[in-house]
Amino acid sequence: MTTTDVNTSGTGRSDSDDFRAIIRNKTPLMDVRAPVEFEKGAFNQSINYPLMNNDERAEVGVCYKDNGQEAAILLGNSLVSGQSKASRLEQWQEFATANPNGYLYCFRGGLRSQTVQRWLKESGVNYPLINGGYKALRQFLMNELEQLALHPLIIIAGNTGSGKTPFLAHCDNSLDLEGAAGHRGSSFGSFVTAQSSQINFENKLAEQYIAGNFSLAQTLILEDEGRLIGSVHLPESLRQAMSLAPVVVIEESLDYRLEQIYQEYIIKMTAQYEASYGIEQGFIGFSQYLEHGLFKVRKRLGTERYAQLKKIQSDALAQQQKGQLHHHLDWLKPLLGEYYDPMYQYQLGQKSERIIFRGNNAECLAFIQEK
Repeated sequence: MTTTDVNTSGTGRSDSDDFRAIIRNKTPLMDVRAPVEFEKGAFNQSINYPLMNNDERAEVGVCYKDNGQEAAILLGNSLVSGQSKASRLEQWQEFATANPNGYLYCFRGGLRSQTVQRWLKESGVNYPLINGGYKALRQFLMNELEQLALHPLIIIAGNTGSGKTPFLAHCDNSLDLEGAAGHRGSSFGSFVTAQSSQINFENKLAEQYIAGNFSLAQTLILEDEGRLIGSVHLPESLRQAMSLAPVVVIEESLDYRLEQIYQEYIIKMTAQYEASYGIEQGFIGFSQYLEHGLFKVRKRLGTERYAQLKKIQSDALAQQQKGQLHHHLDWLKPLLGEYYDPMYQYQLGQKSERIIFRGNNAECLAFIQEK
């Protein structure tokens, strides 16, 4: 079989240490770590085609601890052999052929990625690996997050439903923290899909930052967030920088905000659950999502008021089954007025000295663009 060099850039030299270009260009990456490692943290452009599955990795790890590296290597070669080796090799070959500009990596760029690279070469395919593996690329992204915190920042604040997240889409120099987190930051902020892990949140945020190709002097626009966005937390350096940054407050009417919340949390979430699970199971999942969101704020509402809103919410869900979704406004409106607005106004009061502008969406956007 003729050997195919799928990534030489015409020079025969790998550029696998140019991490910035790899991230910015969304270069395809083949992660050969075990699935459990990939699930804990990976990169947006990576796909998991492991050398060993979770059980095999665990078995080799025990052998390494008890008997040393040589015995572990022998065990690994025996576990991944025959049909299992052939099927995995075919998968790697297909990836290399489909992504001739890509790279492979394991955790440190050590035995696992070198083994996959060697087996590919023996099959006729030269394919480069990431220098230093996942660990090196991950460290690069963490360094970029530290750089991000050195930028001048402007924080976009405003009551729930004022349109802060859509506002960011109109700003070329913005970063979407909630998008990276996979969560909208409120009690009802989860999506149908699981939220990002802490590692993936940090990776995705760094990837956004690198893609923007911002100069260090450029002001970045971020949405006002607490330390936590769902179950993930902001990098400490960024949280501190945000706590000192000037604030622009979007001010919209209650009716405007109520409509935004209704569209986001009722209309869109209903559609997402139905698309994922079908109409019947989707409605059950959507109902549980709403019930859980209200349950999380029960202490602040108080026992009696929580029970009242829970009843109104249950009635609205019953009406939704009859095709009438607008009854959800009956509990969303008091929830905004009695819980979210007072809470957010209190938090905004702590930032009063940093507020540099107030206005509706259009006025705030004009202010930002002028600056």
